[in-house]
Formats: sequence, structure tokens, C-alpha cells
Amino acid sequence: MKAMILAAGRGKRMRPLTDHTPKPLLQVGGKPLIVWHIERLARAGFRELVINHAHLGQQIENALGDGGRWGVSIRYSAEPQGALETAGGIAQALPLLGDQPFLVVNGDVYSDYDFAPLRGQPMEGMDAHLVLVDNPPQHPRGDFFLADGKLFEQGETRLTFSGIGVYRPALFADIAPGSKAKLAPLLNAAIARGKVGAEHYRGVWVDVGTPERLQALDYSLNT
Repeated sequence: MKAMILAAGRGKRMRPLTDHTPKPLLQVGGKPLIVWHIERLARAGFRELVINHAHLGQQIENALGDGGRWGVSIRYSAEPQGALETAGGIAQALPLLGDQPFLVVNGDVYSDYDFAPLRGQPMEGMDAHLVLVDNPPQHPRGDFFLADGKLFEQGETRLTFSGIGVYRPALFADIAPGSKAKLAPLLNAAIARGKVGAEHYRGVWVDVGTPERLQALDYSLNT
């Protein structure tokens, strides 16, 4: 299974830190955010990675190279300034991802989640499998309802999407390459069809969306 790290966002809430450094290269615990993902993906057995980028994207390529130092192969999907949103970015990268289900992780989150089980995630009859987490203080209402391993439009247990998921390429087939498209409408339509599975992860997960959260995470990793 291939894996994609989403790294094309502008990181406006992280300014001025992201004025000269792309958000995934901001450091926590002595290494860039995106390197934590690469190391965990490599330990989990992923060998082929795709990384999209837009804002200051050449810095990402210069910093990570071909991935050889981590025992992986990295290919890049460049996007125009302003990027293509999540689904648009994935659709743009489909030629690099192939025709089998693939893993996607947001480059601006930190988690100790073990990616290894997702390599064998059964996807029969499903368009996506998402990893959900407890609702953080900045997102108390969550995103999706989870029950019996599937997502629903209504329910009791509402959780937050972690930015980690496995997808079938067909989910993005109707998005023209180079066009902007959000992920949420695709997922909501698939949920209505009963085609999205999920799991609840209760370990460490941080949405590194502000300088304050970045600083707090850095402190926790260094103590």
C-alpha cells in the first residue's frame, strides 16, 4: 500500500512562522512535523510515499529528497499557489498513487498512531476507512457519528476526524485533475451510501494549528 502525506496547505493560522517555512517543516521535538510521519510510516512497512506541496514547496523537496535516508521512496505532487484543497490534491496525485487503496495523513497533525494495521485494512464494499479521535477543545462538536465501525449521518457518538484515512481511488474519480475540491462532500455522500468505515483512536493526537499548540507539543516532546 502507498501512503500520501498532505503538505500543500498555506498554514495561515501559523503565521508569521509559515511566511518563510512551510508548515510541515516546522520543528517539534527536534525534527520537522512531516519527518515524524515519514519515520512512523517507514516503521509500519510503507515504502512508497507521495507528498503534495504548494506554498514554499521546493523547501519540502530540498529537505526530504528522495526519502532514501528513511528507507522509503518519496515522489512529489506539485500544486499551484493556493493549492487544490484536500480532495483536489489527492485527485491530482492519483497517477502516483495507483489503482489500489492508499493511506492519507495530514502533514500538520502529530500522533503516535501505529499505521501498520491500516496496510491490511479490509476495504471490501467500502470507499474509505477513517481514524477518529476524541474531540479536542478547539473542535468540541466533532465531525462524524460512529457506531459499530461505520460512520452515519446521525447518532450519539460524535468524534473528530484525525486526518488519517484509507481511500479507494474511485472516491476521487469524478474530480478533474488540477481542480479544487474539498474532501467533506465526498465523505458525506459516501456515508449516505453506507460506504465509510472508521475506528476510534484514543492515543496521542494533536492538530498543530496554531503557534501555541506547536509550542505546547514541542515542550511535551522535549520533557
